[in-house]
Amino acid sequence: MNPLLGAEQAVLGSVLLDPGQLAHLDWLAPDHFYRPHHQALFAALRKLRTDGHPALAAEDSVPLSWVTDAVDEASLHVRGLTAAYAHTLISACPRPRHAPVYGRMVLEGAIHRSVTEHAIRLHQAARADALQGEVEGALHYADVLTGVLGDLARRWGFEPRPVAPATPPAAAPVAPPPVRADQADEDGRFLLAVLVERPKAMDEVVGWLRPGDFADPAHGQLYRCLGALHHRGEPIDRITVLWEAQRRGVLADGTLSAEQLTAICDGIGPGSAKWLGEQVMRSSVTRTAAASARAIRALAENETLAPGQLISHALHALGPLDDVRTRWQAANGHPAPPSPAPAPPTEEPPMARVHAALARSTPRPASQPPERPFPASKPSGARPPSRTHG
Repeated sequence: MNPLLGAEQAVLGSVLLDPGQLAHLDWLAPDHFYRPHHQALFAALRKLRTDGHPALAAEDSVPLSWVTDAVDEASLHVRGLTAAYAHTLISACPRPRHAPVYGRMVLEGAIHRSVTEHAIRLHQAARADALQGEVEGALHYADVLTGVLGDLARRWGFEPRPVAPATPPAAAPVAPPPVRADQADEDGRFLLAVLVERPKAMDEVVGWLRPGDFADPAHGQLYRCLGALHHRGEPIDRITVLWEAQRRGVLADGTLSAEQLTAICDGIGPGSAKWLGEQVMRSSVTRTAAASARAIRALAENETLAPGQLISHALHALGPLDDVRTRWQAANGHPAPPSPAPAPPTEEPPMARVHAALARSTPRPASQPPERPFPASKPSGARPPSRTHG
């Protein structure tokens, strides 16, 4: 049996056998379950608890109405759920008092799925923005993903912070060619020609444009040469740029040939350096967003990563996009947002943040398991789901 399916069944079976276990699962939500029938049934059980079902006060055996009422309530939201399936769930639970541990497994699966889904949305938004020459969609979904990671970290019970993987992650699937790649290369080439023709225009872009923002790495290396000449206060023209490129090994390693460099330097120069730089930056934002999304999806699909590691590594993977966003805002005259002020104290106790983690780990006093409300049937042979899905 797939461990995730078994954990979902065990959580529900434990609550059907012992309604009091719901008190130890407040941090678990219905949408953390993979199967819609499990989502509906867990939501129904929580509703019965909120409504004060008589089974909660039962001291001996759990009344059959606890199971039948839960199935009836869940059936209002999904089709095909029967009382017979409740037998399967009950028989799938080895120990009702282990419900918090089973719930941790369900939450772990939900974290991997949620991060995967939001990484896919970020990648799709970045591709759409690249096609339309925009960046708003990619930046919006990056913020959404950041918020989701923070919420999942709080549910898991730890302070989220970016952490680089100890070992490089497995290579992500090869991405299709960038959208509008020819246009991005052309913008970079025109910008370099403008900067060679009018060296003073470097002042318009040097504060926020970086070599890595160019779609063509060769253009980025040439921009680095221009930046070095500008920083040293030396003149910029075709000869000095060629000499700087030779000193930096750009010609020797085959990044650019002397003929290619000369063609760029002798290209069409008139134009706005700031406007062209913004086009280069716009392309850089969408490329970086897509790269971050691919890296995060690869992390989320690695089932060996614990939730804390996954969230920390995902936040680290968003770091390059945060850097590009800050420079994009500077290019458009928007100052970087101020550092957030410390959160004001709340009425919650300091340990509330780790309550979920403690609830998952602290053993509960042993108690006599309640009698089964009816004979359990054998588990069904349903095909187990995978942890992630497209």
